[in-house]
Amino acid sequence: MEIKDVGLQSRAIIDEVSKAIVGKEDVLNRVMVGILAEAHILFEDYPGLAKTLIARSFAQALGMDFKRIQFTPDLLPSDITGSHVFDRETEEFTLTVGPIFANIVLADEINRATPKTQSALLEAMQESQVTIDGETHPLPSPFIVIATQNPIEYEGTFPLPEAQLDRFMIRLSVGYPDADGEVEILERRRERKRDEITLSPVTSADRLLEMRAAVEEVFVEPDIEKYIVSIVSKTRTDNDVYVGASPRGSLALLKLARAQAALDGRDYVLPDDVKAFAEPALAHRLILNPDLWSKRITEADVVNKILRLVPVPKVG
Repeated sequence: MEIKDVGLQSRAIIDEVSKAIVGKEDVLNRVMVGILAEAHILFEDYPGLAKTLIARSFAQALGMDFKRIQFTPDLLPSDITGSHVFDRETEEFTLTVGPIFANIVLADEINRATPKTQSALLEAMQESQVTIDGETHPLPSPFIVIATQNPIEYEGTFPLPEAQLDRFMIRLSVGYPDADGEVEILERRRERKRDEITLSPVTSADRLLEMRAAVEEVFVEPDIEKYIVSIVSKTRTDNDVYVGASPRGSLALLKLARAQAALDGRDYVLPDDVKAFAEPALAHRLILNPDLWSKRITEADVVNKILRLVPVPKVG
């Protein structure tokens, strides 16, 4: 598959998802880039902003298997991975797989489960496999985890540990629609006369793997790679940051920049591709100095400050 075909196919997927999601083209673009970059995606936003609908809509447009897991304090690791169940007829234990065995898995309100249950996702997200009763089982390919959490309601929740946050390549928010967009949401609901929205598959799992392979051919100039490293290195030395991003942050930024270039139909990366994903790829990997909390300075503010400080390379 050629790069221009990746761009055309990606736009077709976004157009199909736009039939369900109104006025959030930038968010859909970032999700599509994440899917091309083999990312796991964390949505952090208020309830009712279509986070679940975005995940389900992309699964339908991509023609892939979709499972939703509602995380609660009493959810067990085996509820996610599955377990061996004794069959009285055969007098043998048979494997009953859990909802993690899907192409796209929605981990809804992931921070409501205990750390032990959250850790059941770590192996799956990093290795694309799970271990059940000592046996290792590969997960379907492609495999994408899209998780959600509420940024303001912390009662009865268990904050994600840094090791698990680091497994999410990007953190996104949806935001409220504008007035015209919200009116269009109401109009679409009235016209279709039902809540459910069914989309048509635009591609398939095998086709997505071909698109990802094509992204690997996108050219990156050495100066762009140095630019990425300079941005990430600055997060480790900035006075506002207690713990900066690891090399995994650099790799994430590289993969996302290449995927953005491919979505735009280009076979080379521009500095703007890097800048577009610096905040989504790096902000959630930073731990700020505690004295900044009272000043209401966020991780995103720090990343944007670093982008202004690091010189942009000239390419062409």
